[in-house]
Amino acid sequence: MIDTINNYLTQHPQHAAILKMISVLLLSILHYFIIKKIILKIVNKLVKKSKVEFDDILLKNKVFHRLALLIPVFIIYNFAYVFTGFEDLIKRLSTAFIVWIAVLIVTGLLKTISEYAIRIEFKGYVGIRSYVQIANIILYVLGIIFGIAVLIGKSPLLLLSGIGAMTAVLLFVFRDTILSFLASLQISSFDLVRVGDWIEVPKYNADGDVIDIALYTVKIQNWDKTITTIPTHKLLEESFKNWRGMAESGGRRIKRAINIDISTIKLCNQEMLDRFKRFQLITDYINEKEKEIGNYNQKANVNTDELINGRRLTNIGVFRVYIREYLRTHPKIHNEMTFLVRQLEPGPNGLPIQIYVFTNDIKWAVYEEIQSDIFDHILATVHCFDLSIFQTPTGRDFQNVLK
Repeated sequence: MIDTINNYLTQHPQHAAILKMISVLLLSILHYFIIKKIILKIVNKLVKKSKVEFDDILLKNKVFHRLALLIPVFIIYNFAYVFTGFEDLIKRLSTAFIVWIAVLIVTGLLKTISEYAIRIEFKGYVGIRSYVQIANIILYVLGIIFGIAVLIGKSPLLLLSGIGAMTAVLLFVFRDTILSFLASLQISSFDLVRVGDWIEVPKYNADGDVIDIALYTVKIQNWDKTITTIPTHKLLEESFKNWRGMAESGGRRIKRAINIDISTIKLCNQEMLDRFKRFQLITDYINEKEKEIGNYNQKANVNTDELINGRRLTNIGVFRVYIREYLRTHPKIHNEMTFLVRQLEPGPNGLPIQIYVFTNDIKWAVYEEIQSDIFDHILATVHCFDLSIFQTPTGRDFQNVLK
């Protein structure tokens, strides 16, 4: 039987050549299916059992699958001589395909490194991500150039020299890529923005956490859960606020004022002072101030029968001290950061008393709760100092006047 087949193939060389070609193709396909159906399945099981995350990302990015393509192509390349008349073409196509697979493998590895950097929260993630993306672009361009050079049988240097003459066109085409790459380098070098930072970019109505920094874009998840995408180079061209400093300092600022009705501000008489002394937070303060003012007025021979003469405490001043002492003893106020309770310039809405302090908890919900509790107390106690909060008259106020 074998002798018969050999004799037939000897007598019909064309059929023998076709059989060789089919055999090489079948051998190549067989190897591919063996690798895909058996070896890759074993690799998948080993990767899933492994506790290392890197190989999981390699598997997800199909690096192993692309490696599996190389062996069938190498088989066709090595047996190209059986394709009589097409040997040179087969070798060129195989070489171009090997170059392209190599590019896909390397870009897959780079993508894996980038994703792994995100998972381990690597500090230099912004720079790595930008470098990886620009490297991918270079690899794809070089892969195309070398592939074309192999197919046409010319030196890659010849094609590269031709590209040199197209520099102006390339600069125009890749303008955004170049600008974004340089912006990414600046962002990484100066540590301007990181994934997880809370930033505000007023021009783009962006206010929220940075969830991704890529070569071309920065993605920001706003507090309403919408996503704003900003070109990376635009982030450096426009002004933006990064709240990372606040998070790292451990304190979050409260800057809010209440407006006091100026008509309720007055000098304190003795009855008022005796009443204020019962407020535990300012008892010592009033006692000390009474002695200080009394000694001053006595030395200056001040007629104390009239409140306007000499030095006197005012209800607004005592109230301001009360707020200060209340905040000093508040467990959620950071006493080692800027701490001010001050008057602002009087205006049509009364006299603003501004609270400028920092909480020792930076979580948004907790911060708002602390701020609300503080002003609940201040608004509820202001009348204890014979003061009133200024507010624009309402319909009820006008009804009371007309009664």
